[in-house]
Amino acid sequence: MNWMKYKLLYLTISLVFISSGLYSLFKWGLSLSIDFTGGVKAVYKLENGEILNIKEGIKTIQEVDKIRNEYKSKGAIEEVFEVVGPSIGPELIKKTYYAVGISTVLILLWITVQFRSVKFGISAVLAMLHDMLVLIGSFSLFGHFLNAEIDFLFVTAVLTTLSFSVHDTIVVFDRIREKLKLSSTENLELIANQAITETMVRSVNNSLTIIFMLLSLILLGGETIKWFGLALLIGTVSGTYSSPFVAIPFLVTWEYIQKKYVSLRTK
Repeated sequence: MNWMKYKLLYLTISLVFISSGLYSLFKWGLSLSIDFTGGVKAVYKLENGEILNIKEGIKTIQEVDKIRNEYKSKGAIEEVFEVVGPSIGPELIKKTYYAVGISTVLILLWITVQFRSVKFGISAVLAMLHDMLVLIGSFSLFGHFLNAEIDFLFVTAVLTTLSFSVHDTIVVFDRIREKLKLSSTENLELIANQAITETMVRSVNNSLTIIFMLLSLILLGGETIKWFGLALLIGTVSGTYSSPFVAIPFLVTWEYIQKKYVSLRTK
């Protein structure tokens, strides 16, 4: 199948998701949980067996004591009570930026060395950043319309998405590298089409096993990990899409432009 025939369609789909997410980010931003802003996380069990998850932006010890005494006076059993200092928020944000930046640079260098071409490295990183923007933009929309909050588990989901995206991309890249060694043709587009066709079923089957597990987690896992499961689900779907339909088209387009440029210079 000629997958590369629809490069503009893939680009359009990506731009729709990324642009809507960026619009939401600039207009509404992200809804941060107390992991970033500071406050109290508490879980209380009421006399009727009902479980209450409490999240409050508490600033003083007096406010903390007031919350605890209020629920205990109702006969509620305190199962979890954590106070997150507001100073942890900026530090966590800073470490998140460092983690994403360092991992991006290391992945770029590693793929460039392994495939002996910076084109492969940049294409993989572009697909990885595509997935990160889709995920963050989606949660900006969820935060505005569905009150989803960005917490520490979301940071974990972002980093997991980056690793999944790169892993899936490397599988296709490796098949392209093998075919380039064995093929007598230098037509990268033809080889890319063959590589995508040969790896598509494996990639989809692998992703479906993860998707089924995440759907179960979202539906049955409870309120505390619902958004974490959804973040992983979006990252998995986006990562499965970006490997053949973002990284490879970018690589093929770069190769085409480079050959055109060399051809014009030699004339």
